[in-house]
Parts: sequence; C-alpha cells; structure tokens
Amino acid sequence: MNKIAVFLKPYRKQLIIGPIFKLLEAILELLLPTIVALMVNRGIGPHNAAYVYRMGGLMLLMSILGFACSMVCQYSAARASQGFGTRLRNAMFRHISSLSYAELDRFGTPSLINRMTNDVNQLQLAVAMLIRLVIRAPFIAIGAIIMAMILDLRLSLVLLAAAPVFAVLLYWIISRSSPLYRKYQQKLDGIAQVLSENLSGIRVIRAFAKRGAERERFGAAADEVTAMALSVGRISALLSPLTTLVVNAAILAILWAGGIHINEGRLSQGEIIAFINYVTQILLALIVTSNLVIIFTKANSSLARVNEVLTVTSSVTEPEHPAVSLQAARADVLPAAQTERNASSASADRVPAIEFDHVSFGYSRAGELALDDISVTIERGETVGLIGGTGSGKSTFVNLISRFYDTFSGEVRVDGVNVKDYPLLGLRQSIGIVPQKAVLFTGTIAENIRWGKPEASEDEVREAAAVAQAEEFISRLPEGLDTAVSRGGLNLSGGQKQRLTIARAVIGRPDILILDDSSSALDFATDAALRRALNETRAGMTTLVVSQRVATVRQADKIIVFEDGRIAGIGRHEELLRSCEVYREICSSQLTGEETAV
Repeated sequence: MNKIAVFLKPYRKQLIIGPIFKLLEAILELLLPTIVALMVNRGIGPHNAAYVYRMGGLMLLMSILGFACSMVCQYSAARASQGFGTRLRNAMFRHISSLSYAELDRFGTPSLINRMTNDVNQLQLAVAMLIRLVIRAPFIAIGAIIMAMILDLRLSLVLLAAAPVFAVLLYWIISRSSPLYRKYQQKLDGIAQVLSENLSGIRVIRAFAKRGAERERFGAAADEVTAMALSVGRISALLSPLTTLVVNAAILAILWAGGIHINEGRLSQGEIIAFINYVTQILLALIVTSNLVIIFTKANSSLARVNEVLTVTSSVTEPEHPAVSLQAARADVLPAAQTERNASSASADRVPAIEFDHVSFGYSRAGELALDDISVTIERGETVGLIGGTGSGKSTFVNLISRFYDTFSGEVRVDGVNVKDYPLLGLRQSIGIVPQKAVLFTGTIAENIRWGKPEASEDEVREAAAVAQAEEFISRLPEGLDTAVSRGGLNLSGGQKQRLTIARAVIGRPDILILDDSSSALDFATDAALRRALNETRAGMTTLVVSQRVATVRQADKIIVFEDGRIAGIGRHEELLRSCEVYREICSSQLTGEETAV
C-alpha cells in the first residue's frame, strides 16, 4: 500500500478539502427532514403560510449551499484521482522500463499493459470514490440513525436491529467476490494476450487461413472472461436488492409501529414523515455503500497487481561504484588486467574486447541452462561469427554482453572490466545492436536511424544508410529520408526493415557491433555487399555476427560454433571444417561438396 500511497501525497489538500465539503453537504442533507417536520407541524397544520415560505426559503438556501459544497468536492476528487492516475502510470512506465528481460518475460507484455490501463483506471475510480462517498455514505447512515433516535428512541431500535443484518450481508459478499475479482483480472490478461498476438500476427494468420481458428480461440478467451464476470456479477448483484429488502422491511416495521405511536399521541405527523425521510436516506446511503464495497473490492485486486509490478526489483542493477565509461574503465583497469595476463606487457591492445569466463546462464533458476560453462575471448577489432542450431545459445550469448540478463555464474568482461561494473547507459551506448526481430517506431526513416545518434547530421544518416545497403530503396521513395514509417514498420518489407535497423546501429560508430541474425531477410548479393561495407567502415570496431548462414560468417576472423548451450568449436572456416563435426554438418547442408572438402 505504501508504494501506492506516495502518489497521493501531492494531493493532500484535495484529500482534505473534498471530504470536508462533502461532509458539509451531508450535514445540510440531514437537516432537511427535520425542517420538513417543523414545516408540517408548525406551518401546514396550523395553516401558517408565512412559516411555510420561511422554511421553504431556508430549504432552498440549504440546497444551493449543498450543491456548491458538492461541486467543490467533485472538483477535488477529479483533480486528485486524475493526477494520481497520471503519476502512477508514469511511475509504472519508468519502473517497467528499468526491469531486465527476466522480469519482463515473467509478467508478459499483455499483462503489463492491462495493469497500466485497466488496473490503474480501477484505482483512479477508487480514489475518486474515497473523496466523494467514503465519508459521506457512512456519515449519512449514522447521522440519519442518530436523528431518528432523537425523534423517537424506541422507534429507532428497528434501525439498530437491521444494522447487524446488513453487516452480515457485506461480509458475505466481500468474502466471496474478492477472490473472483482477482481471477477476473487474470482472465483479462489472457484475452489481452490473445488479442495482442492476433493483431501483431494478422498477416501470418491470413497467410495460413487461420482466421476461423483464431476467432474460435478469441471467442474461447472472451467466454472465459464472460463466465468469470457473470460469476462475480451474480454475487455482487445480490448486495443492492438484499440491502433494499432489509431497509424496506425496516420501513414497514417503522410505519406499523409509528401508526400506533401517532394514535397514542406520542408522535406527530411531521415527525413520522421526518422519520421515514431519514430511513430513506439510510436506504440510499446503504445502497451507495454496497456499490462502494464492489468498487473497493475490485480496486483491492488491482492494487495487489499494481503493487506486484512496483515492488519487483530488476535482477540487473546499476553498480555501486560504476566505471565512468568504457574508455575510462579501460585506462583504469588496464595495468591490473595486464599484470594478471602478462606481467611484462603493458600494451592496451592485449586486453580482450570481450571475454566470457566460465559463464553459465538459464532463463529460469530451476530450468535447463541456456549457456553452460562458456569461456571465450574476442579481441578488439575482430569480426566473430556465431553459428549453431536453433536454441543453441547464440542470441543468449550476445544478450549477456549488453547485460540484458545477468549470468548465473562466471563473468562477462568488456575491455577487461566486468559488465556489472559499468553504468548500464554507458555500456549500452557503446554497443550497437541489431536484434533478430527488426523493430521500427512511428516517425520518419531519418528519425528511426537517428535512434543510434540523436544529433547525427543528414550526411551521417545517409552514410549509415549507405553502409546498411538501405540508400538504394530510400532514394526511390518519394519523400526519401522523410518517408513516414507506420507502426512497427508495416509499410516496409522485411529486408528494408532489417537494413534500417542496421543503419540505426552503425550510425553511432559503437565500440562493439552485434548483428543478431540481422540479414536473414536479405538476398545473398545484398548480404555480401553489407559485409564488405562493414569491413571498410568499422575501423577497429569489434563485430559479432549471429547467423544461420555459413556464407555470412565464413569470412570472419573467428567463428564460434554453439551446440546445446556449449561451445562445440572455435576457429576459422577452414580449421572448423577439419576439427568440428557440428560445423561440418551445418556446412554440408548449405554448401557444395567442393566447398566443404578439407
């Protein structure tokens, strides 16, 4: 709760002013039945028109004051609830952005979206109701009972007898509906996941003529949400009619007993009218209270889900004493690093650009290891190819360099320094990454390329596009670099998107360039031209090329062959053909017999 309450602190004034003015409105509302009783007894009965007009004017004035108080409360509630929701969403977005891939994988994108939208909306509503009705409804109910007791103590005992019955009803509804609301939110996560998959994969669905199957799948998810909503609704819907039943039964008892009191002269007509008005106020207040119970039960479930996100900590954290930059860290640790390797050498070039020292990692602590005891050294300026079967650990290997995940054991070092000792921003700014899935953002082509270097000039953007072999298709577009990119780059082909993501990575001239299967949509000629351009312009850049194609990695300075999370071989193309069975099998499936001959 403390995680959420902090977002209400800027609105403490509204949290105080709103309920106070609502309380004033409630006091004015409670006085009205008494004034009506006085009007009936002293004005209408004796036919005193002046008294009736005077009391009527007073009632009109009280109504206007009550309306003004209500408006102040409404304004305070709107300002506090909307401001609270905005601050909470911003905080959740910042916190989610700081989480590592491990935590994001655990929650899932649809669930996080649902928590930031639906759950926060539910909490916003709860804050508004907290200001507007949480004090008013109980105060009206309790105040009406007290006023009724002042009118006739014995008759008010009927109301006191109905209170325990209502309390039992509330407890029964809350105890049964609260767990169902949590399940309902989980079902909403499920339907959000199905919807997300369908919208993002609509082309694949149509290509495989799976629209009918996906409609059934979505329908099944929607039916689950409906069934859960009906289960919750059946229970929640009982609260209002049962409350009305209890209060109406109390009204009948009051009318019966009140008639006896009037006949005996112990109660006037005006007092019985006031008494019924107070009972009606109690009825309306209890109905509001029953609705508040439902709202806050939902909000409690949403609160737990939002808190779950805000309380989770990233497994990838900033170091306590970070290195200032890759270059500064290199200068600071070089002597010690060189002493360990070769006490007689003081050359900076001898410190490896990337070093894996007995690294093991798995996506789950209890699951199978994705990388098992990996030790490898990559020198500065090398071009290293990573090849292996699907799921062999290639992408996991490069993700550890940028510290998207933290190792279970062992160290990943960049320029002789453990990646855990670098500030995350500095580390990732020094590494250019082209991910497996080409992701572009809404904007222009130039804006997408400038993600790698926001201050880049147009000439630098064109140069990066030329290196990535994207200049040709960009020049054919009517608006060139200013061509709009739709959401996710849907108006571009797969090869065009891949080339733009490569341009985005190389424009900043990073120390390390990682191409994670980034040429899979390119034809062989474009792929070869891309490799030539990278070799000409990389100027000491350490390049890692993850690929399923032997042709893409065969000219690399070093090839690392992965198999089931382990390194099966390291060396140049010709060396691996002689020494690595796994590599020979990959080559034999892609190259001719002459090319694979040792």
